[in-house]
Amino acid sequence: QVQLAESGGGSVQPGGSLTLSCTASGINLNLYSVRWLRQAPGEKREAVSCISTTVGSTYYEDSVNGRAIISREYDKHAVNLQMNSLKPEDTAVYYCFADLLVGGSWSSYWGQGTQVTVAS
Repeated sequence: QVQLAESGGGSVQPGGSLTLSCTASGINLNLYSVRWLRQAPGEKREAVSCISTTVGSTYYEDSVNGRAIISREYDKHAVNLQMNSLKPEDTAVYYCFADLLVGGSWSSYWGQGTQVTVAS
């Protein structure tokens, strides 16, 4: 059974930092493109950042660009999202999503989410 797990969430003051981590069991996460998404209360889920596989290219949504760094730890089969200069509007549940195109079909998995709360 495949499971994605996020960790590293918590409560932090504005201006603080957190590093979220996405790990997987049952798949080799190093082979998958991985996205971080977030959903604030009453809002739609939105993409925050993603990292590809073969060339490791990255994407950042405008609101986190310059404050976030997505990276892989290949030895740990993990994808991390470091968030700096956190703002109250970053408060949300953060999810990781992994997908891989295999033989014309997508293999896709979601994590359960980790809460990030930014408040004084």
